[in-house]
Amino acid sequence: MAFQHGLAGINAANNQLGAIGNNIANASTVGYKGSRAEFADMFAANFYGVAATQNGIGVSTTAIAQQFKQGNVSTTGNQLDLAISGNGFFVMQNANGTTYTRNGQFQIDRNGYINNNGDFLMGWGVDSSGNVMKGSMSQLQVDTSLLAPRPSDWNNSPVKFGLNLDSRVTPPANGTFSPTDPKSYNNTTSTDIYDSLGNPLSLSTYYVRTATGWDVYASVNNPNQPASATNPTLLNGGVAQSMKFNSDGSMSTSGILNFGTYTSLAAVGANPLKLTLDFTGTTQYGTEFAVNSTTQQGYAPSVLTNLQFGKDGMVTARYSNGQSKTLGQIALANFANQQGLQPIGGNRWIQSYTSGNAVINQPGSTNVGLIQSQALEDSNVDMTGELVNMITAQRYYQANAQTIKVEDALMQTLISLR
Repeated sequence: MAFQHGLAGINAANNQLGAIGNNIANASTVGYKGSRAEFADMFAANFYGVAATQNGIGVSTTAIAQQFKQGNVSTTGNQLDLAISGNGFFVMQNANGTTYTRNGQFQIDRNGYINNNGDFLMGWGVDSSGNVMKGSMSQLQVDTSLLAPRPSDWNNSPVKFGLNLDSRVTPPANGTFSPTDPKSYNNTTSTDIYDSLGNPLSLSTYYVRTATGWDVYASVNNPNQPASATNPTLLNGGVAQSMKFNSDGSMSTSGILNFGTYTSLAAVGANPLKLTLDFTGTTQYGTEFAVNSTTQQGYAPSVLTNLQFGKDGMVTARYSNGQSKTLGQIALANFANQQGLQPIGGNRWIQSYTSGNAVINQPGSTNVGLIQSQALEDSNVDMTGELVNMITAQRYYQANAQTIKVEDALMQTLISLR
């Protein structure tokens, strides 16, 4: 029996050394989860059970079990490197089906898909308004083309002004307004707006004090036109719009002023620009003229400059003109029994009967962790511990070999008896 005991022990030690060696080999593998050999003793039983004086018949390896504890998270600075802080797996898809991984070393292929060596990252897309559609998952894709321009009157939005008009000033000496005569108005301000093709235009507004309030004039100048054509075009046929204020400095009339449309002669093909100016945030106090804010909805076409990944898995594109656009949200999967997952190599697993079905959630929700961008999860292998385990397994192997050697010596003694 000692031969069988020793052989079983050697096989068990060999399995343990194999697991340790694989752990050491993958100590620098991103997202790798270390394994350990698990053992159980063996007994021979008959119909009546196991006798009280019966020895065991050795040891067997019951499992090479992966340990899914969190690895350290290291910052890389690469915008496409992602780590999961907590439970969960990235959901990946390839031609053979769905796989799961903790390896967040992603790239963007020529079609804009976020992938890891040909496995595509899965998540949820967005609708035209940028809202995440939590239906079926799809492969996350980055639109690397130019961000289309948007006119300043997009969705009938006005250009908004937050000003303070000085209540102490008097009407200008020159009573006939002219945009080229600074003595014919009290104040002026300028802001950039855009037509439907993304051409930049300069919107100038002029403020003329009157006996009862303020007259507002507006003009548009295209800085891309030749110098001979840069004289500003007065809007609304050069007719002023009026604003009046209460004694406490608040506006007493509507702050929404309609200045009609502007059609650029230089920008062929651009749609007429409807210009509505919103002054509802404007006051008239006894202090200097001030421009507190100007906002408008237009922008020029721009290129993608970088991607941002939120802790909640939101994927956001950033563009050269300062605009941003939500592209989708990363999905994470978790399992009732992670150790039941079947490893298939490449730091990937597939679900099995013992793991249970994948439960999909957004990062930060029930049973899944958060996304950490520009970082990777290191292997969770403890090199010091593995080296100690290797020494222990080596001694275990030697001790079992010694058992066989002693049993062999005893057998030789028996054979030599005559």
